[in-house]
Amino acid sequence: MPTTLGFIDPLYLILLAPAMILSFIASRMVQTRFAWASRMLSPRGLTGAQVARKIADHHGLQGVPIEPSQGHLSDHYDPRQKVLRLSPQVFGGNSLAAYAVAAHEVGHAIQDQRRYAPLVVRNMIVPLAGFGSSAGMMIFMGGLIFSTMTKAPAMAEMAKWIMLGGIGLFSAVVFFQIINLIAEFDASDRAKTALVQMGLVSQEELPAVRKVLSAAALTYVAATLSAILTLVYLLLRFNQSQRR
Repeated sequence: MPTTLGFIDPLYLILLAPAMILSFIASRMVQTRFAWASRMLSPRGLTGAQVARKIADHHGLQGVPIEPSQGHLSDHYDPRQKVLRLSPQVFGGNSLAAYAVAAHEVGHAIQDQRRYAPLVVRNMIVPLAGFGSSAGMMIFMGGLIFSTMTKAPAMAEMAKWIMLGGIGLFSAVVFFQIINLIAEFDASDRAKTALVQMGLVSQEELPAVRKVLSAAALTYVAATLSAILTLVYLLLRFNQSQRR
């Protein structure tokens, strides 16, 4: 939470309010839609792991193992170890919700296999984005506090560049979130196409799959909006500091 001289900055709360609300709505939608679609059992009798295996093999990914993971909705594809991990509800589930999530994660594996540009870029900037997320804000606030404590032109110039460094670092977070959002939407599109083309989901069942994936996508939209609005906050505070 950004602070100025020890106090929570109300401007930050005002700017981030839309993202916070959207994040809460998205989180609730994911939980409710996954639970709703989990009650829709597939007549095919396959588990999420079996669906993932069929789609992966169909796309030449026989070498990608599919493993169970711990935790609710902890599903993910690990591009470093080339392994797909599914939560218990998805790995052993025989529902449209399990099929949707499993196919989405295979979508990321397909992206990795085909060197899908947004995924490649996302994986490259993960370390920088992780550092920028934690350090960017602290560096900026340090520079902002420093600027309020000095009147010397040389020190003010140093404070300016410290703040710009923090903004630059946090810009990497915004870039990461935008690229990640593109990759997530693409993985969902690949999932829906594969499920229908391979006969794993019928046209009548597809709307339920869409609802699960759209709810999950909304969480990434919220994260992207939060990053963008935080960057706007930093830019506003920077401009204000330069008018003093």
